[in-house]
Amino acid sequence: MDGDRVGAAAAPLLVTGIGELVTNDLSRAGALGLVSSASLLVADGRVLWSGEASALPAEFAATAAQAEVVDVGGAAVIPGFVDSHTHLVFGGDRAAEFEARMSGQPYSAGGIRSTVAATRAATDAFLASRLDGFVAELHAQGTTTFEVKSGYGLTVEDEARLLRLASLVTAETTFLGAHVVPAEYADDPDAYVDLVVGPMLDACAPHARWIDVFCETGAFTPEQSHRILSAGAARGLGVRVHASQLAPGLGIALAVSLHAASVDHCTYLTDDDISRLAASDTVATLLPGVEFSTRQRYPDARRLLDAGVTVAIASDCNPGSSFTSSMPFCIAVAVRDMGMTPTEAVWAATAGGAAALRREDVGHLAPGALADFVVLRAPGYVHLAYRPGVPLVDAVYRGGTRVA
Repeated sequence: MDGDRVGAAAAPLLVTGIGELVTNDLSRAGALGLVSSASLLVADGRVLWSGEASALPAEFAATAAQAEVVDVGGAAVIPGFVDSHTHLVFGGDRAAEFEARMSGQPYSAGGIRSTVAATRAATDAFLASRLDGFVAELHAQGTTTFEVKSGYGLTVEDEARLLRLASLVTAETTFLGAHVVPAEYADDPDAYVDLVVGPMLDACAPHARWIDVFCETGAFTPEQSHRILSAGAARGLGVRVHASQLAPGLGIALAVSLHAASVDHCTYLTDDDISRLAASDTVATLLPGVEFSTRQRYPDARRLLDAGVTVAIASDCNPGSSFTSSMPFCIAVAVRDMGMTPTEAVWAATAGGAAALRREDVGHLAPGALADFVVLRAPGYVHLAYRPGVPLVDAVYRGGTRVA
């Protein structure tokens, strides 16, 4: 269903010499399905077979004999990262804001408005070129599936154009007109909500798969958020929620009540929040780059995992609170500062991200999955956390075609 994948399917490909293959079990959180001395056979852009090299079934021998062979020389191979939360279409720069935060000023949602002003002033050509650059960054760091939100236009025309641009690079587009209340509606936020659920939703729904809202003090109240998300769901959009980033609140309860695919941030969690998530199919998506870049407290992934909540890791790449596109970096931070094991973090950045997007064709390397995989310059997946900051991504394939 990944609409950005066009063109003819790649020729059969046989990847051999895999020292450690992560296949992932989508039915069991954290189960990496490790295979040693493995091979991976790809046909028509999808995984045809994966397993121990010596156990290739006879029925696939003819395809393997015709395939291009890539020997990775004992390296580890993992599924491509699935980054389920990004904001990649924007103008301007907020380096000065980052420097101020690092000098002791607190983070608040208000900085979003400066990006809104710069984005409104930017041309489509500029935004598209910058977006293409970010996509190249994602691919180079092993990300093969990614979501992109609007949210930096906050007018009917600008939100629609951001989504049109995003839809050129991914099928996972999210309408986030409810990012913050723009300055021109500061004295009448409910009037802005009327705009979001009316003309803005009409213009944006044809270009979006999802609807999202920043349910937080300084952004949108639970009541406003419920109205916005319900309107999007009525138009056939899937539900996502930003919640509990700056303080405890009702956003997680709202997300679960609306059967949201994902609730993102989850920095401040109550016991009731965790119980609700554990009893639901809503994924808790954690964003390590945010806390790294804002010096806020990190979310406690251990509490979520021990309660049986499905957890994803995403970059939240944006110009204000987390200007990183590196999922390996996010994995390392999650292991070091959020209580996750390397196994849990790698699963969360691949299969967990797929769950947050309600996708079963990515995030794993079982037969039938899209052939999205990463060859690491390392013998095992643990090195992603063990060697933070080191460029361990050696080659990246999407649909069996090398993209980085």
